[in-house]
Amino acid sequence: MQRYFALPDHFTEQEVTIVGDDVHHIVNVMRAREGEEIFVSDGAGRSAVARLVYLSAKEVRATVVEMLAEQRELPIRVTIGQGLPKGDKMEWILQKGTELGAYSFFPFSSERTIVKLDAKKEAKKLERWRKIVKEAAEQSHRSVLPQLLPPVSFREALEAGEQYTRRAIAYEKEGGASLHHVLSDMQADDSLLVLIGPEGGFSPEEVAQAEAKGFLSVSLGPRILRTETASQYVLSCASYQFERITPAPRQV
Repeated sequence: MQRYFALPDHFTEQEVTIVGDDVHHIVNVMRAREGEEIFVSDGAGRSAVARLVYLSAKEVRATVVEMLAEQRELPIRVTIGQGLPKGDKMEWILQKGTELGAYSFFPFSSERTIVKLDAKKEAKKLERWRKIVKEAAEQSHRSVLPQLLPPVSFREALEAGEQYTRRAIAYEKEGGASLHHVLSDMQADDSLLVLIGPEGGFSPEEVAQAEAKGFLSVSLGPRILRTETASQYVLSCASYQFERITPAPRQV
């Protein structure tokens, strides 16, 4: 069955109302009919099987058949702070990062960032990027819709670190700590912010600033990764650490 997201205030344990672009998809693309069933999530962790009871050009309503106790989210909340990359790499990062379980993303500009977003382009880019995240979340049957926050400066990215249980900055240096060192010290429900640089990485001065703010400089393995690969490595390691070695208790 197809999965859709409904706004949290349009989602109860009895009925779900879907609005926006998904209405067109349900009515005109899928050509759904009353009585058919779909998966619906509120984007905050609740999911249900729902039966369509009303379809129009502006909204779709469905009655909840069964609330689901799904375990599809990473036990820790991983936020990817991504230095703005060139071209369409950000779209790949968002799509694959969502599939791999990222809790949220925020782009930032740093010393070696080449891409510059002006105010007019930023709004359009964010709209497209959020659509990519939503479609990837539906495809991978996420119950939480990852947040995509507006672009910030490197300084603001460092200040944001105060909101997280652990914070790290990806930096290749001899003898640096490993990502495993960070993950092995975390527990379910902890939050992790990982800053990943653009194509040119971080300058030594930026790393020093991050470390002064409590970020741990970490290596992402013995090989040098492209910026669009680094976040996938981080999320894969988190999945292995928390979903394969120490699986979370199954929800009932």
